[in-house]
Parts: sequence; structure tokens; C-alpha cells
Amino acid sequence: MTLIEKVESVLNKVSLAEEQSASKKNNPTTVVGVTKYVDAQKARELVLAGITDIGENRVELFLDKYEQLADLSVNWHLIGTLQRRKVKDVINLVDYFHALDSVKLAQEIDKRADHTIKCFLQVNISGEASKHGLLLDELAQVLPEFSRFTNIEIVGLMTMMPLDATEVELAGFFDQAKALQETIASQKLPNIPCTELSMGMSQDYQQAIKHGATFVRIGSEFFK
Repeated sequence: MTLIEKVESVLNKVSLAEEQSASKKNNPTTVVGVTKYVDAQKARELVLAGITDIGENRVELFLDKYEQLADLSVNWHLIGTLQRRKVKDVINLVDYFHALDSVKLAQEIDKRADHTIKCFLQVNISGEASKHGLLLDELAQVLPEFSRFTNIEIVGLMTMMPLDATEVELAGFFDQAKALQETIASQKLPNIPCTELSMGMSQDYQQAIKHGATFVRIGSEFFK
């Protein structure tokens, strides 16, 4: 399949999953094309094929592609762990940051940002020791601290699922993330609308959408 055909296939699968989701009537899914394993030329081809939201997980790769694709209309997503010392290099270039996982990182972003940065709080739904993100039992304690930052808007939650989870386990984790997102949104905290949910990757994005994901991060399905 050509890249254009792969894009069409993914978008068709997204549409089908949306039709099967009770929560998707007026909330379309944003497909983020993850380009961390391909060069800028391949990323360009993906944008030209119709995927205009591009995600990178490392600052150096982000900056390289940002420069090389400057002539295109792209929504830029930083989806990986961000060290506080690198915040100043990249934060004002991103449209969405998907991996806000500590108050200290939020402090640095708030300090360096020259406009409101749309962020997802990264939560460790599965509780895996290998996963980054806020644990569920600490999230309630720190939410009020995130609400005080004037240059940060917590638009939603981001989570990553265990690679070896069964479909039943995935459904449980996805539903837990959706319920948590809705609970936080209902609190109407300042600067924390929390209306979005970034979850689901190439291997499980259709199921994630059915369970309420509004952003999915897809890489290998485009480039394998």
C-alpha cells in the first residue's frame, strides 16, 4: 500500500470506530501521526497525504522536523518525556504537549511560555512501574496546583496501555481513563477543562476511540 492508501485506511477505521462509540457524536477524533522513526521527508509526505497533526517524542527530532516542514500547515504535538532543562528550547513551538507529569515541569513551562500551552496530564492508569505519569492516588492531591498556572491549560489526560494487555484488560483501562477525565472535567477547576483524552496507538486505537479517546497517536500503521 502507498502512504496515501494507508492514510485512507486509517481514517476509515477511525470513522468506523467513531460510529461505534456512544461518546463521539459531536467530538471527532484527532489523528496524530507519530514520526519519531522516520525522517523529515517521510513526515512531509504524511502531511501532504492529509495527516496535519504531527507528533514527536524527542526535542531534537521535533526541532529538526519543525524547521524542515516550516512551509507546511502543521499542528505540532510533543508526545514524549520533556526534561525541564529543555523546556525553553521547544515549548513555544508546540500546539499540544502530551506528557505533563509533574508540578515541577509545569512550573518550568509556565515560566518559559509566551502564550497558553495546551497540555495533557500524563496518568499511569495501569500502575506499571515502567510507565511515566501521575499515579491515580496522587492525581487528586496535585490537581489544584496545576490549576494555578496561567500559561498552562490542561485540556485533557494522556495515558499509555500495557503492550501485553488483553482486549478485556484494555477495555477496563480505557474506561477507567474516560471516567477519570469526565470526573476531572466535572470539577470545573480553573485552567483545567479536561475535555480531551489522548490514548490509543497503532495496535489499539480503534478500541480506544470506542471507549472515548479524542486524540490517537499512530506511527507504525502509516510507516510499516
